Amino acid sequence: MASRSYVNLLDLAGGLLDIPHTPKTIPRIMTVPGVISDLDVCGRYDGDSDVSSSGYRERKILVANMLPLQAKRDIQTGKWCFSLDEDSILLQLKDGFSCDTEVIYVGSLKVEIDAHEQEEVAQKLLEDFNCIPTFLPHDVQKKFYYGFCKQQLWPLFHYMLPMFPDHGDRFDRSLWQAYVSANKIFADKVMEIINPDDDFVWVQDYHLMVLPTFLRKRYNRVKLGFFLHSPFPSSEIYRTLPVRDEILRGLLNSDLIGFHTFDYARHFLSCCKRMLGLDYESKRGHIGLDYFGRTIFIKILPVGIHMGRLESVLNLQSTSAKLKEIREEFKGRKVILGVDDMDIFKGISLKLLAVEQLLQQNQDLKGKVVLVQIVNPARSSGKDVQEAKKETNLIAQRINDTFGSNNYQPVILIDRPVPRFEKSAYYAVAECCIVNAVRDGMNLVPYKYIVCRQGTALMDKALTRKSDSPRTSMLVVSEFIGCSPSLSGAIRVNPWNIDAVADALYSAVTMNDSEKQLRHEKHYRYISSHDVAYWARSFVQDLERACKDHYTKRCWGMGLGLGFRVVSLSPGFRKLSVDHIVSAYKRTGRRAIFLDYDGTIVPKSSINKTPSPEVISVLNDMCNDPKNTVFIVSGRGRDSLSKWFTSCKMIGLAAEHGYFLRWSKDSEWETSPLSPDLDWKKIVEPVMQLYTEATDGSNIETKESALVWHHQYADPDFGSCQAKELLNHLESVLANEPAVVTRGRHIVEVKPQGLNKGWVAEKVLSNMVNDGNPPDFVMCVGDDISDEDMFESILRTVSCPSLPVVPEIFACTVGQKPSKAKYYLDDPADVMKLLQGLGASSKPKPRHLAQFQVSFESTV
Repeated sequence: MASRSYVNLLDLAGGLLDIPHTPKTIPRIMTVPGVISDLDVCGRYDGDSDVSSSGYRERKILVANMLPLQAKRDIQTGKWCFSLDEDSILLQLKDGFSCDTEVIYVGSLKVEIDAHEQEEVAQKLLEDFNCIPTFLPHDVQKKFYYGFCKQQLWPLFHYMLPMFPDHGDRFDRSLWQAYVSANKIFADKVMEIINPDDDFVWVQDYHLMVLPTFLRKRYNRVKLGFFLHSPFPSSEIYRTLPVRDEILRGLLNSDLIGFHTFDYARHFLSCCKRMLGLDYESKRGHIGLDYFGRTIFIKILPVGIHMGRLESVLNLQSTSAKLKEIREEFKGRKVILGVDDMDIFKGISLKLLAVEQLLQQNQDLKGKVVLVQIVNPARSSGKDVQEAKKETNLIAQRINDTFGSNNYQPVILIDRPVPRFEKSAYYAVAECCIVNAVRDGMNLVPYKYIVCRQGTALMDKALTRKSDSPRTSMLVVSEFIGCSPSLSGAIRVNPWNIDAVADALYSAVTMNDSEKQLRHEKHYRYISSHDVAYWARSFVQDLERACKDHYTKRCWGMGLGLGFRVVSLSPGFRKLSVDHIVSAYKRTGRRAIFLDYDGTIVPKSSINKTPSPEVISVLNDMCNDPKNTVFIVSGRGRDSLSKWFTSCKMIGLAAEHGYFLRWSKDSEWETSPLSPDLDWKKIVEPVMQLYTEATDGSNIETKESALVWHHQYADPDFGSCQAKELLNHLESVLANEPAVVTRGRHIVEVKPQGLNKGWVAEKVLSNMVNDGNPPDFVMCVGDDISDEDMFESILRTVSCPSLPVVPEIFACTVGQKPSKAKYYLDDPADVMKLLQGLGASSKPKPRHLAQFQVSFESTV
């Protein structure tokens, strides 16, 4: 039954909207757009270039909600005019690529273009800026951006749940449809220009989290990176989203997923574990998630600023003039600076309350300290923004009325668009900068402040300041913003703790200059070396590494709609054909067959583990064939196996991974000679009992030869953590015992040393050889990691030189996943069909058919 999350929305946008498309035959882009750094260093890619237009040129396709362009209509001609937005990070990150890299931008414009103008505008943007506009229909754009992105994803990712109707908007499925439609349109634009074998695609931010699914479905081996610029919430918050799985699977269709901090990455990994059952591990310093044979790498690196752009503003004459003016205005006072959007998450009112507390507790600072709060225009006009603005103004007025005078205002609110040169001048003057957001993705205000406090040579000259004079700065930053971990010299605060923030501000304005200088130098070294170019270069290098094995594996697309994913497996791995194995079965005379039980001939999800009459019937058909030796090799106990297979007289049973072995119903159980000493169980059981009592949902399974600790029904994170601790604990106490501790899926097992399913296969095959009946057909089917020992064992044993002929080998795992087996079957139902095919071949033919076959062969 289809879920209500619209898993079949892949084609929703295509049939829903009539959207003009960029022509399919877009040529290789010949124009390099202007960038912030000096273009002459790399040269231009035009008709006079030395680069051949027919030769390959490395391309990066950058996809974001908005193109790095400014647009306005010419009043005289009525035509649209476009220019590069040099403050756009999408444009700035190009500095991290090699000079000969061609960059194509895909995204929307900040203005709405009439339908009759779209084709002309698209051609102009392509030729002049390498930009591909998406032109979302007005209704889709409104529901996509102002609806799903801003009313649902943005609050949720900033830990705001719609508990009440006036506290955020509840989930609206029509907005989700618009989000999927918009992502589909973006993906279509990428598909029109991409060369999937060579190009790298880098998708930016939460607006486009399902776009990777569309691209991966069209091009299974697309080289695709994604970077999230907002926070990623903890699983307790994220799991409330009705379309949580679709978004997670969308992100997992990338090759590399980037986050600003480890906290954000950790929350994402926890969601993948709790909601999709995916485990992660560190591989040579890189975090990797195994997702259907593909390794999805996780990148943790905060974005930087563009040093050249900021320094060029500092070198402006207008900046120096404004700086002198501000210095004169606040002469004799210490300026604390705040620069924030008018947003409920920026904590402006909390900051003002801390300043009020500072002045109340330190009367001597009255007249000496000023908070200049620059309020950037709000990005939305909702009720919450209006309330935040009203509260900010009221608190500021109260502080000024209480502590101000005719010539002194402790709080100055600048609530207007502030040009970049003026903002840079305030940064350069401020003794301290405070960023008090209650939740923010990155926030580059502290980085800009540090660079402006450092200044430039031209700025020093304009201010008649010595170039070697010491530079100082102080930062008070919220521990809930992305840049906080990078700024080790800042005073970190909990913005909700007004007293602590007030104390931090007091420390900042009273700290001695030598300490402030050391902190400033430390921050400046980091910020200047970890700029936006470094960030982009590092991400692309990791993306190239993540994609290097794309063409060494075979890929299959699976799943419908937004549940689509790619299964990636080794080239020789393929589905086992019943006709193929039956053909080999018929032409061989001595066969060894090994079958796992749970998950192979009985589904793991089945509550009733007793084999069905059909399973018993087909196993009897195979066992009654004198050419066959058939074994069930299981981790189950011998009592259960004996009971279940009591009607199969000729079947061999290996219980508890081979600790007990029985050749047929009439023979006795043999005990493995590998480890007769089981005294170690007395050590293991109390340790496991301790962890069971401490871990709700866990239990101990007691076998004759082994003890197993299960944590399938425990909290995923806590259970996994406890399993790791238990593993280390048991390995420590069993160091000198003949036992081995292994960790499987939701289990920790202790069993005799050297005992595994591979030992069973070796023993059976060796006995067949010693009895003068070497096998010429070996089949082994299993579904989990314990069966990999069997696959490895039969491959090793059959290559033994004592065998007169090399048998035909069919090692087969259940499910498409990385395995030592050469073949796979989809599920136990497929295994049953295979066994029925083999069983039918083993049944004696009716007498009249046998006579007919002999007569036919004689005639031929």
